[in-house]
Amino acid sequence: MRGEQPYSCGLGPALEVIGGKWKALILWEIQVEPRRFGELKRLVPGISEKMLIQQLREMEADGLVHREMFHEVPPRVEYSVTALGTSLNQALGPLADWGEAHAERIGTARQRREAHGMLEPAS
Repeated sequence: MRGEQPYSCGLGPALEVIGGKWKALILWEIQVEPRRFGELKRLVPGISEKMLIQQLREMEADGLVHREMFHEVPPRVEYSVTALGTSLNQALGPLADWGEAHAERIGTARQRREAHGMLEPAS
């Protein structure tokens, strides 16, 4: 655990391990099969190489991702989801469904707020 923070509910520890915009997307991409770094870079558009490395290291440290090094020429590294990561992916499924169901409404509301200077444009 990162610090000894008390949590008021189970969302605290869950959001702590998937915080930010990248971890859930990375986890989602390795749920079906192990992926190499280059594959993940292509599958998660917009993520920088530095950020992907950082996120994978944090997820490995949290026990969500397994990193396997194959001693070949050239060396190959694959990232796969652990049992803990699989259980988190299952919990994220309903959240992804909610996002798909409401994406248009959320996008419209954000565009309205951007047009009125109430929200920074999406990067």
